[in-house]
Amino acid sequence: MSAEQPIILVLNGPNLNMLGTREPAKYGSETLLDVEAKVAAAAADLGVTVEFVQSNHEGVLVDTIQAARGRASGIVLNAGAYTHTSVAIRDAVSAAEVPMVEVHITNVHAREAFRHHSYLSDVAAAVIAGAGTLGYVFALQYLAEAARSR
Repeated sequence: MSAEQPIILVLNGPNLNMLGTREPAKYGSETLLDVEAKVAAAAADLGVTVEFVQSNHEGVLVDTIQAARGRASGIVLNAGAYTHTSVAIRDAVSAAEVPMVEVHITNVHAREAFRHHSYLSDVAAAVIAGAGTLGYVFALQYLAEAARSR
């Protein structure tokens, strides 16, 4: 096994930059920076490197996912609303051949009907919904374990 730490990308889609101020009753009061700090601390304990990207632009997310091929050991992806609309992100995940865990802060299945369908779930290694921001840590743990077992 290489001495290099596995790289896990943590990607956040549209409006996640508004965490902490956008509908705190649903999404909580933690900011995206708080979430990144929590994930970075967990990554240090797990012996993995994390890289964070947030974009409100679909193409940036697609480019980042494509660039993960052959470089990253896993992707934690909260695509936000793109979960329910983006075939392009789904196809990028599939083509990248990097294990991806789909994360949702809220339980999307208990929300509006249009949120019940995900274009990402069928190409995800796992789906975590409704665990709040702790879902990011769970996803990281899953991907770190998977990287160690490869």
